[in-house]
Amino acid sequence: MTRLTMAQALVRFLASQYVERDGVEQRFFVGCWGIFGHGNVAGIGEALFESPELLPYHMARNEQSMVHSAVAYARHKDRLEAFACTSSIGPGATNMLTGAALATVNRLPVLLLPGDVFASRIPDPVLQQLELPSRGDMSVNDAFQSVSRYWDRIARPEQLIPAALAAMRVLVSPAETGAVTLALPQDVQAEAYDYPEDFLTKRVWHVDRRPPDPTALARAVEAIRVAKKPLIVAGGGVIYACASDALRRFVRQTGIPVAETQAGKGSLPYDHPSALGAIGATGTSAANRIAKDADLVIGIGTRWSDFTTASKSAFENPDVRFVNVNVAELDVHKQGGIAVTADARVTLEALSGISYRVDGTYRDAYTRFAKEWDAEVTRLYALGHTPLPAQSEVIGALNDFSGPTDVVVCAAGSMPGELHKLWRTRDRKQYHVEYGYSCMGYEIAGALGVKLADPTREVYSLVGDGSYLMLSEAVVTSLQERAKLVVVLVDNHGFASIGGLSRSLGTDGFGTQFRESKPGAPSGAPTSARGLDSERDPAPYLPVDLAANAESLGAHVIRARGITAFRDALAAAKKVDRTVVIHIEVDRYVSVPSYESWWEVPVAETSGAAGVREARKSYDKAKQKQRRYL
Repeated sequence: MTRLTMAQALVRFLASQYVERDGVEQRFFVGCWGIFGHGNVAGIGEALFESPELLPYHMARNEQSMVHSAVAYARHKDRLEAFACTSSIGPGATNMLTGAALATVNRLPVLLLPGDVFASRIPDPVLQQLELPSRGDMSVNDAFQSVSRYWDRIARPEQLIPAALAAMRVLVSPAETGAVTLALPQDVQAEAYDYPEDFLTKRVWHVDRRPPDPTALARAVEAIRVAKKPLIVAGGGVIYACASDALRRFVRQTGIPVAETQAGKGSLPYDHPSALGAIGATGTSAANRIAKDADLVIGIGTRWSDFTTASKSAFENPDVRFVNVNVAELDVHKQGGIAVTADARVTLEALSGISYRVDGTYRDAYTRFAKEWDAEVTRLYALGHTPLPAQSEVIGALNDFSGPTDVVVCAAGSMPGELHKLWRTRDRKQYHVEYGYSCMGYEIAGALGVKLADPTREVYSLVGDGSYLMLSEAVVTSLQERAKLVVVLVDNHGFASIGGLSRSLGTDGFGTQFRESKPGAPSGAPTSARGLDSERDPAPYLPVDLAANAESLGAHVIRARGITAFRDALAAAKKVDRTVVIHIEVDRYVSVPSYESWWEVPVAETSGAAGVREARKSYDKAKQKQRRYL
């Protein structure tokens, strides 16, 4: 037995957890992000201070941001390494809620340790405590229950033992992982208890590769053998399972083409003969044309989001069938598919002996579509739009300049959709776009997590002005961590993505531009204070200098006017030894087409606005292609 405070025991436990996969053993927790307050400074804070060698501490400046960095790190490490994140009670804790939801939606491990109110309840109500007249045992940390894969409150020091073990079970599970929350009452953190040595010593969690059930695999094989126009949709599970090589071998043998989800982009290099690129609402013309007529769709490691299925309109063949390969039972039964609950790599290897190859006519068709798409990407990279460049030109310049192992990080706005279509991926870890939760503010914090995961790679954060204004303090943290980032700040003076969506719905970009208000305008008036687009109300943009802001945070700033200057800025950034922010303005009205795809956003069924009525007609027409895959 060892007498420790609960917080000291937790730190020792976390430092002793290891994972093993494919014979490779490594420590699971690499450190702890945190911001201290009265809810954790004397507990977890003291434990980290006393034994810094056990769990390195990283000081954050925003609790949501530190969770994003932790999640990005885990994603880059294929979910085999992770961070813990500690906060005080109250707002420090609830600031982590968005990060928790992002981790759980994306099936990425992170351990959240929010401080909590006193278990003794003697000093209640304490500073930042939420009181409810109907419950005495609730705090704001109960809000984490809906966004965590596992949640517990440690009301006594001995409760840490079963709770910590249950937390690890979930964190290391490929099928169940996500945010895990252990709410830690501040008085219990400081209480001492005699902990068993077996709880504190090294423990190895074996991450197995679940093989497919032979009967389920046989059903999948039979479906493949009778298919005339099969299509593989590669999701994030291909990346996390390190199954890219197995996928290459399988498609080389069978000739089946491959489309990719946001999380699965990079499963094949862009120039592979079977690669069709992105699929769905943000898909390429090649992938979406093949998807339209596919009679068998093999989903590998995808959760079939609405962007992947184009809101259930992408697969129009009336006889289409699905095979779903996934470690999570939640996903394998979607689309009415043949369920193969198994590891992606093991399943692809098991399928390698199948005697099947697609017809030459089909292969010629998708090869032609892929070549046409490659030419379209080249065109969009070099539009030559003036006076401001198009966003696609920024993507093209960065893609041309970057090396195969450099990483691009993005999350929200119009950029992820265009990246999904246009980025020519050359490495399975080159493309890091968080599009499960599509969280504004992830871009810089996530890039920091990637850089910490692999300091040898150049990491580019593509962030819009809207996201930058929401969460940019990670610039400072990157300087603290000596983790150089190149932040490409794409400024279109507002929320351009939603502006485009708003215009397509007939509401004229309402509430999406950063413009000055008209003096004396009432709050409900249709003025630029309400953010209408410039065609109707061309008020000046707000006099905000985001480049100067970044410079004040310590970044090396380069202002690029036009694509030629942007290319020069990328080259100059290579020579700088700290985080660089390259600011470039783009035209908010020039976007990449949708390429025969659709995303369902309901349009008002009745409206006095003529534009909305016309949008409703288009919506009703598009809905006719939507179907249930049962």
